[in-house]
Amino acid sequence: MNSSQLKKINNLVIVGGGTTGWMTAAALSQHFKDQSITITLVESSVLGTVGVGEATIPTLRRFCNTLGYSDEDIIKATNATCKLGIEFQDWYQIGTRFIHPFGLYGQSTKDVPFHHYWLRAKQHGHQVPLSAYSLGASLAQQNKFSPQHKKPANQLEVFDWAYHFDASLFADLMKKHALSLGVKLIDKQVAQVTVEQHSQHISQLVFSDNSLLHGDFFIDCSGFKGVLLQQALNVPYINWSQWLVCDRAFAVQTQSNKQPATRTIAKAHSAGWQWKIPLQNRTGNGIVYSSKFCSDQQALSALTDSLTEPMLNAPKALSFTPGRCKQAWQSNCIAIGLAAGFLEPLESTSISLVETAIARIQQLLPTGQYTEQTQQQFNDITALEYEHVRDFIILHYKLNQRTDSAMWQYCRDMDIPTTLAQKMQAFKDTGDVLPRAWEMFGKDSWLAIFDGFSYLPEQYHPRADNMPAQYLIEQLNFMQNTVATLTQQTPAHSEFLSKFTKSACS
Repeated sequence: MNSSQLKKINNLVIVGGGTTGWMTAAALSQHFKDQSITITLVESSVLGTVGVGEATIPTLRRFCNTLGYSDEDIIKATNATCKLGIEFQDWYQIGTRFIHPFGLYGQSTKDVPFHHYWLRAKQHGHQVPLSAYSLGASLAQQNKFSPQHKKPANQLEVFDWAYHFDASLFADLMKKHALSLGVKLIDKQVAQVTVEQHSQHISQLVFSDNSLLHGDFFIDCSGFKGVLLQQALNVPYINWSQWLVCDRAFAVQTQSNKQPATRTIAKAHSAGWQWKIPLQNRTGNGIVYSSKFCSDQQALSALTDSLTEPMLNAPKALSFTPGRCKQAWQSNCIAIGLAAGFLEPLESTSISLVETAIARIQQLLPTGQYTEQTQQQFNDITALEYEHVRDFIILHYKLNQRTDSAMWQYCRDMDIPTTLAQKMQAFKDTGDVLPRAWEMFGKDSWLAIFDGFSYLPEQYHPRADNMPAQYLIEQLNFMQNTVATLTQQTPAHSEFLSKFTKSACS
């Protein structure tokens, strides 16, 4: 296919169900509803799915909204609780903690971002933590929650939130949506993928019962197996384990503690970290670790020993290679989700990368037509996005000051990608968080991590000297008091949840 040759999708086949497959089917069946495109999803009820992801970031709420679902719909359907951010325990040093909130810090002026004013005051002895100027962080610390019902009066009232939810129930909801829009379901196991020798395009799937399914375009949602893109089309995988050393995990659900937090807990340990994700009816727990620095049994024992509530199932083992496929779109196949790449569970980016891949298809293929240029654009943007998320996650490891174990020492000393080194140096030199195209995490997210690890600039921007010092302190005190008052006036998270379901926490 040359760059100007136009191809048209008529029969779209999605391989793999679960959260990724059914999100893709739901969104694309709605997107292509006015096009003569048949969408078929193939999944095997025998194989099952990975299905451990229970934490999201705020973009998923917008995704659900475009499908016609309200926050109340999702909370009711998935036993969801509300997530205002992530609390990092023991990452910077043992005994430290900080929150990465979804939202803003302080009140910026037209010319000066807020944190430059905060840095100026800090250099002159004002020692109020940055988190005191974030409503999202303040609400998260006190397990308060209420959505913003009105247009925020100012930046101090701005925060965002996401879901902690049951991923299997969410997949079921997406499945019902997709089927209602005419998506066909085939419950069979793929035994073979036929690739045409002359075009290197996938032409059909052969199932274990020897039946066939033809298609002219395929989306690989088959998870870590990468049945289409990696196995059938032999697309190389770029390994990033020199920077992201964690490559194993165990996940287990426990009974609910009845008072769900409004934040994900990410607690570092000697060879990785543990998560705790509260749902209405249970708690998701897991441990992520590096097999180079920790045995499977050591990790499993660390996880089970830390649990304070009875387990609801046996711990599930996962292994992965951090990285991404060299191309997410090869021939007539796009990989989405784990089939396209995986970094690690930190910062809950997996489902978001599914969302953005779907959004790219919707944007670049408005009518189901594409050229080689479309494919190249998709691959270029995907590569950038994965690399930017990679850099953000590496930052959490690189900045640690733990002295207790070899893994953290390795992460602190390791060479890092040039893109991350440049972003870190720019912040250190100027205090500015330089934006990059196709970046999932914005300025305030980077600022939260820089501050949480005490990686602060040498100087603030000179424009922050545009007011007398005393007036600046008065304004900062006003902002701090405003955030504290708003937090105090907000109901408890459990009170908010009780409006939606009888099974909410008492």
